[in-house]
Amino acid sequence: MFSRLRLLPLLLTAVLTAHAQPPASVPATPPANSALDGELFYQLMVGELSTQRGEAGAGYSLILDAARKTGDARLYQRAIDIALQSRAGDSALQAARAWKQAQPGSRDANRYVLQILIGLNHLNETVEPLKREITLADAKDRTLTITTLPRYFARSSDKKLATEMLEQALAEYLTNPGTGAAAWSAVGRMRLENQDSAGALEAARRGQAMDARTEGPALLALALMSPQRPGAEAIVRKYLEGRPLVEVRLAYARALLDAQRYAEAGSQIQIVTSEKPDYAEAWLIRGTLELQDNRFDSAERSLKQFLELMQSRRGNGVEEPSRALAQAYLSLAQIAEQRKDYKMAESWLGKISSPEDLVRTQSRRAGILARQGRIDEARELIRNLPERTPADARVKLSSEIQLLRDNKLYSQAYDLLAEATQRDPKDYDLVYDQATLAEKLGRTDEMEKLLRRIIAEKPQYHHAYNALGYSFADRSVRLGEARQLILKALEFAPDDPFISDSLGWVEFREGNKPEALRVLQQAYRTRPDAEIAAHLGEVLWSMGQREQALSVWREGLQLNAENETLVETLKRLRVKP
Repeated sequence: MFSRLRLLPLLLTAVLTAHAQPPASVPATPPANSALDGELFYQLMVGELSTQRGEAGAGYSLILDAARKTGDARLYQRAIDIALQSRAGDSALQAARAWKQAQPGSRDANRYVLQILIGLNHLNETVEPLKREITLADAKDRTLTITTLPRYFARSSDKKLATEMLEQALAEYLTNPGTGAAAWSAVGRMRLENQDSAGALEAARRGQAMDARTEGPALLALALMSPQRPGAEAIVRKYLEGRPLVEVRLAYARALLDAQRYAEAGSQIQIVTSEKPDYAEAWLIRGTLELQDNRFDSAERSLKQFLELMQSRRGNGVEEPSRALAQAYLSLAQIAEQRKDYKMAESWLGKISSPEDLVRTQSRRAGILARQGRIDEARELIRNLPERTPADARVKLSSEIQLLRDNKLYSQAYDLLAEATQRDPKDYDLVYDQATLAEKLGRTDEMEKLLRRIIAEKPQYHHAYNALGYSFADRSVRLGEARQLILKALEFAPDDPFISDSLGWVEFREGNKPEALRVLQQAYRTRPDAEIAAHLGEVLWSMGQREQALSVWREGLQLNAENETLVETLKRLRVKP
């Protein structure tokens, strides 16, 4: 009862305030009319009690009548809430429209009308309130208001009609130099929601044509970036030629990472760290990329720079993102582990306190144990980890499999994967890993069967095409099919240097050495990697360019002296670089 009755003082305060300072749109109530105060108090009390007794219709009518008499926004809002809680959408719309009529300058009233219309799926009535939302905004906030309009339609089921209504509402702003970029960005967002990627890209182009300096069209283009839509990236790059927001450049770097264009992503991150060296997140991404390229000294410097910046933030009272810190500590532990400084690796791991990173932390500890020959202890450590979420279970499985692979226990890793894929045959990442281990064990027929199953059931899984094509090329069998498989993989990921490496290896096996050299050199420039170095070096060696080959192989050994392909190549060719 207390929670119900506590509403009455709030409503009474609203009435008294309304009488003391009546809104301009409502005739002033004579101050001497104390009887009206009593009547309103009684009316509000009866309205609330009726609502609490389940007579929402009566309560709504009484509260709305009081709102009309006083012009108080809180009473209009209460009437709307009562209607919405009783699922009376038309009544809620009636109250919102009454509020808007009484206070035409109220953005809250207009927003309620707009949101209720959308909720009732009356989309064809939203043009006027959409326009009103823009005109009621302060001039300095107008472009931001336009940009955020698509959010109102987030739950609308008819995105096509929503797009049409938004375009009608923004018609006059699309051609205005001051608002055109924002308006086209909003239209593009709605088109994207309507699965109209071509229309969204056209909107991004037209928005940038109106103002190349604003970030809206570039952010829209980022959402559209894919190998099938190269025009989207051109819009992003044009924006970056000016004075871009650092957040947009970082978003572009992340898109490049998603496309596995690591060298280009690294270049963008280096620009950020150069132009804005106090931007902590960029140093974390840079360090992670450098670690991935086995540039341990550079990665260590970048990661420590990130930690220094985070320490400075903490000194200024800014809360630290624990997951980001954990990532830095894990990466630094990995660097120490590679240097066989296990004490330092454990020191970095000891700094991680976030419970959500327990599995990753202990998995890294297991890796340290395994490097010291304590493989059974390492596996036991992983298996005893708690599984609070399905993601934890997945990380545990992946960690144990990687542990076994790193220690060349391929048969045990294969058996573990076979059990996992039997439990979840649609987990194609696990099926793919099982196929690669089958090849390690010399079971090429089993590998081919698993990869062809992935291709049949999930045709967009380009790694399967590449792995099967590379396997054929590496064994110098079915080279024509190998080429077709790898070209298919490149359709999905045209910038992937590892797939390009596979293509270069096919060219080499078919005797097209100049083309093989060109493709492999480009792949190696894009992603310096020990395995690509092994192939590039062998092509150079076969063409009589021995010094260049030795130089590439030495670089490869610096990147990863334990890479099996590189080690096997040097052994087979009897080379000691």
